[in-house]
Amino acid sequence: MTSRDRVLAAFERRKADRPATDLGCTAEVWDALKLHFGVETVNDVLDAMDIDMRWVDLPFIGPEERSVGTLCGEGTDFWGNKMAKAVNKYNTYYEIVYHPLANAETVEDIENHNWPSLDWWDYSAIPKQIEEINKKDERAIMFFAGGAFETPWYMRGFENFLVDLCENPEIVEAICSHVEKYYRERALKVIDVARGKIDIIGSGGDIGGQNGMIISPDIWRQRIKPFTGKLISTFKEMGLKTFYHSCGSLVPVINDLIEVGLDVLEPIQVTAAGMKPEELFPSFGKRLSFHGAIDEVGLLPHATAEEVYGETTRIIDILGQNGGFIVTPSHQVQGDTPVENIIAIYDAVKNYKYK
Repeated sequence: MTSRDRVLAAFERRKADRPATDLGCTAEVWDALKLHFGVETVNDVLDAMDIDMRWVDLPFIGPEERSVGTLCGEGTDFWGNKMAKAVNKYNTYYEIVYHPLANAETVEDIENHNWPSLDWWDYSAIPKQIEEINKKDERAIMFFAGGAFETPWYMRGFENFLVDLCENPEIVEAICSHVEKYYRERALKVIDVARGKIDIIGSGGDIGGQNGMIISPDIWRQRIKPFTGKLISTFKEMGLKTFYHSCGSLVPVINDLIEVGLDVLEPIQVTAAGMKPEELFPSFGKRLSFHGAIDEVGLLPHATAEEVYGETTRIIDILGQNGGFIVTPSHQVQGDTPVENIIAIYDAVKNYKYK
């Protein structure tokens, strides 16, 4: 069984030779893992740990003044959002400090925004990335398209956008329509240039908080679901696997996501209301696979490696009952997590025997 086969089995809720895996980290943690394994690139780290699921990225070739990645550096991103650095003793983060549509009052103002071009990306880089990823084993490849909730509020400002959902729905529709179309068409270009080597299209946007959804489920269904749904259903109908990211508790709309064609939900924030594996699997496990669930907040920074190993095994026992689970931390691993705790996750996977 190839590494790719293992991931596809998880998406289809079939048991493989072992659970499939993924891994995301902050830059500081990638540096620590490179040092630990004595390698130079993130892909080398993933190969050293035999991580199955891999993500490809598009290099930006657009205007220099719009070249900063969203929440990835100081400056302005391709949408026109501006970021500033925020640092703690473990990691460097970037926060949005300017929302380009904050003062828009009409749909015409939205239409007159300097929207990005699809030509601002180097699509020709994708085949070479995939070739590098597959040098050790055939991997399952995902391109993350984007999302039709977070990007719109980044551009409008969170408070403004929440007000718009109730009082200015035409503003919401105008922004979400532009964003969804852009992300969908960009992903279609990536799929085309990859020539059958993309397996999964991801999308997402945080709609959950610790105690419940951050917007009303009914408002989400009315205003956001049509756009979120199109970023899932378009690719499902093409025969690709689909993946959706939302932190927090989003139990009320999981059935909606399944309805529009979702295969895998990520990252399973186990400390949020209703998101414990033993609650999720009985309700959704026959119709949905899961990605994440190894707690990055309490467990990984504070437990021993032995405790991480044991908890990983316990979670696989629950979410992996039918094979529909990709093992990975519940978000990007942060800089306060010991390397040995990261390794313990994947040691547990390698030693796991399906019942």
